[in-house]
Amino acid sequence: MAVTPTVAKGAPGIPARWTSSAKSGVGTALSARSPLWFTTSHGILNEIYYPRLDSACTRDLGLIVTGPGGYFSEEKRDAAHTVEPFEDGVPGYRLTNTASDGAYQVEKRIVTDSKRPVLLQETSFTALKGQAADYRVYALLAPHLVNAGMGNTAWIGEHKGQRLLFATGRGVALALASSLPWGACSAGYVGFSDGWQQLHDSGALDPSCHTAENGNVALTGEIGFSAGKTVALLALGFGASPEEAADLALASLKQGFEPAAKTYVENWRKFQAGLEKLDRRAGSGLNTYRASTAVLATHLSIARPGAAVASLSIPWGFNKGDDDLGGYHLVWPRDLVETAGGFLAAGDGRQALQILAYLRSIQQPDGHWPQNCWSDGTAYWPGIQMDECAFPLLLADALRRAGHLPKSKLADFLAMIENAAAYIVRNGPVTGEDRWEEDAGYSPFTLAVEIAGLLAAADILDAFGKNEPANYLRETADCWNDQIERWTYVTGTELCARAGIEGYYVRIVPPDDGGAASPKDGFVPIKNRPPGDTDRPAEAIISPDALALVRFGLRAADDPRILNTVKAIDSELRCDLPQGPLWYRYTGDGYGEHEDGAPFDGTGQGRPWPLLAGERAHYELAAGRKDRSAQLLETFERSAGVGGLLPEQVWDRPDMPDRELRRGAPSGSAMPLVWAHAEHIKLLRSLRDGAVFDLPPQGVERYIRDKTVSPLRIWRFNNKIRSIPAGKTLRVELSAPGVVHWSSDKWLTVQDSKTVENAFGIHLVDLPVDRLRPGTTIVFTFFWPEAMRWENVDFSVGIDAS
Repeated sequence: MAVTPTVAKGAPGIPARWTSSAKSGVGTALSARSPLWFTTSHGILNEIYYPRLDSACTRDLGLIVTGPGGYFSEEKRDAAHTVEPFEDGVPGYRLTNTASDGAYQVEKRIVTDSKRPVLLQETSFTALKGQAADYRVYALLAPHLVNAGMGNTAWIGEHKGQRLLFATGRGVALALASSLPWGACSAGYVGFSDGWQQLHDSGALDPSCHTAENGNVALTGEIGFSAGKTVALLALGFGASPEEAADLALASLKQGFEPAAKTYVENWRKFQAGLEKLDRRAGSGLNTYRASTAVLATHLSIARPGAAVASLSIPWGFNKGDDDLGGYHLVWPRDLVETAGGFLAAGDGRQALQILAYLRSIQQPDGHWPQNCWSDGTAYWPGIQMDECAFPLLLADALRRAGHLPKSKLADFLAMIENAAAYIVRNGPVTGEDRWEEDAGYSPFTLAVEIAGLLAAADILDAFGKNEPANYLRETADCWNDQIERWTYVTGTELCARAGIEGYYVRIVPPDDGGAASPKDGFVPIKNRPPGDTDRPAEAIISPDALALVRFGLRAADDPRILNTVKAIDSELRCDLPQGPLWYRYTGDGYGEHEDGAPFDGTGQGRPWPLLAGERAHYELAAGRKDRSAQLLETFERSAGVGGLLPEQVWDRPDMPDRELRRGAPSGSAMPLVWAHAEHIKLLRSLRDGAVFDLPPQGVERYIRDKTVSPLRIWRFNNKIRSIPAGKTLRVELSAPGVVHWSSDKWLTVQDSKTVENAFGIHLVDLPVDRLRPGTTIVFTFFWPEAMRWENVDFSVGIDAS
């Protein structure tokens, strides 16, 4: 392959940046032979992912138009954009870009080739002022191979007699071919010698710029439009070598757009045909249900069936560079279980089961799941989130109850379920991070998922005759459930007085600390705030997270404490927007744009999340207010961006056109958020069924109907309780065999109680203190027989009035 040796000036280019996260379209061919995913926004292609859906290989591919008198127009900045899918639930797109000055119009059709990893963009150019011959149209491609803008090499070359635009980096190559011969072409360094700079400054490409090595590079080529040829097909091929990428691009070009589009549409029609009929049209005419199901399917891996990333976007990408490798194109076990729930609600149990099998494959040896990971299972962030350890248990049980996991198949997942349950009972109920990935402590949301997960696991163990371990899981769940209010419900605060309520559940309280009378007296660090403006009293921070106690079946929707909390949430976190009410994540959230609209950069101000409108709608349905739930569905859908994609956050301040921020419209965070689309599908299913689709039944039966109360309180080294109500048995749980040396009368009399190991590797003993009077203090220490030593520290637990 000939490579012209002339190297462009300005190496290595300006620091690399990603692009807008506010996507208008995402798509893929649903074909194992085409491991390629694409995104669009502002009328052009953005990140294209290959060969894995967590491996972004381009920043963007758009057009520049030049003309007489120094005319220069870039379609993504200087045109009005419309986008529409080929048909309901088929994420092939028609993009129309009309120049703001009325000079031209560009129409595109975009699909990927189902037979090979090639993106096809059919492009037509129409002059609206003057003649087509007055204009020159250039394709501008920014390679960012394998999640990095730096370290790429680009050049203009030939392959099999055809001129192509090439780039390589980190073992991946791309080649851009055109059905109309390329005119002038260049390869340059971004910000110095790239085609944008050349065309903007001089109106022409520098023919000497044919190579740009090891930097932040861009490729530019003039598309050979002429009077009789106003439609060009661009084929962007990917491969392990430049030759492979070129061969694939040319093969797709030879096949043409129509056959590729036909197969692409057929693949998607087949997928959509197998789903539940929950179709619904928004005011725009868009079928919102099919848009959501397409988003879910587009985010699935090919190489690792069952893996799905959180979003094919990088929040505030235009402000982030190569140090943000993962963006949101990573697997979060929590988001993945929510995605599986979306598939299950849409009637695709097979895909939900594949997700469970994938989760089994990435479970860590000790039973937990990574905070997030690449699609191959390699952990990315190191946090431990207990809800992510429990969610797969709920998915397994949901599949079992829906008939997708008969006992013969369920047996394949038994070890996963036992290991996860063991991890939760050994390490819960405190979480290292809450669901917003920020704080440690007792979180109502995490507690709800943990407790529901343990009850679900218990039912599964019972199905295999493992009644003793199942009973232990229920005993632990009951004990934790009894203490949710002790840990997270506050009364008599300033907010109570303001809202006219007796109390409310807080967002999170810190882990027990020997110095505090109660965890609720502690302080919570608010992340993403400027230094010195972080810690807040736990009682001052509320969140819609408490509604999880209803969603997961632990508290009734009309429980007075829940009703109080709903009033507190609405008093503090509701934001009325043009589409209706949305909610913030929690008091003082810092994850969002700054007040002046500048992008989040480690600090900022949280904005409303449409997802939370979906969660609130589910609460309203649980409370018997179906009309209210349906209204919130409308609000949820009206929060979508162009193309029907649901964002993570929306802008809540007056319009800032220069920053593309419009009140009620998507902000610069992730779009689409797959979790939000899964919640949308579940809400459609719940409204059709008249009941919350993913409500686990065990907690409802145990705690709401039967009002089960635990006879126990559990003491552990990672949860050293300081008191128990009178009438309770004190269970001591250890990680090694031990003898509890204890007294209830200040060591006047002493008892030794030996632990017994249970099925989860926990060594436990129940101390019969249920008859002791309030005011008594139990004092104890440990003898460790394996090490033949004493603990040499005394611990104490007081008996409170019950």
